[in-house]
Amino acid sequence: MILVRQEIGDVLRDFRQQKGRTLRQVASKASVALGYLSEVERGQKEASSEILASVAEALDVPISTIMREVGDRISVLEGIQVFPDVVPDDLVASIEPQLTLR
Repeated sequence: MILVRQEIGDVLRDFRQQKGRTLRQVASKASVALGYLSEVERGQKEASSEILASVAEALDVPISTIMREVGDRISVLEGIQVFPDVVPDDLVASIEPQLTLR
C-alpha cells in the first residue's frame, strides 16, 4: 500500500538534507515542534497544508515543487511508465489566463 504521508516525509527529508539543514533548524524556522517534524519526515504523522507550507517556506522550496516530487514518486510506485512533464495549458489558463507555457 502506498502511503502519501510516507512519500511527503521522504521528500521533505530529501530537500532538507539537500539544503544541508538539520531537523532542528527547519523546525525552528517553520515554527513546528521538532518531534512533530521528525514524525512527519518518518511518515508517522499527517502534515496539514499549513505545516507543509511552513516547512516549504523554511526550506526555500515552493510547495508546488514538493508536491510535484511526491506525485512523481507515487507514479513510479504505481508503475506508471509515462507521466506528463509539464502543467497542462488548460490548467494554467484556468488559474491565470495571462500565463502561457509556450
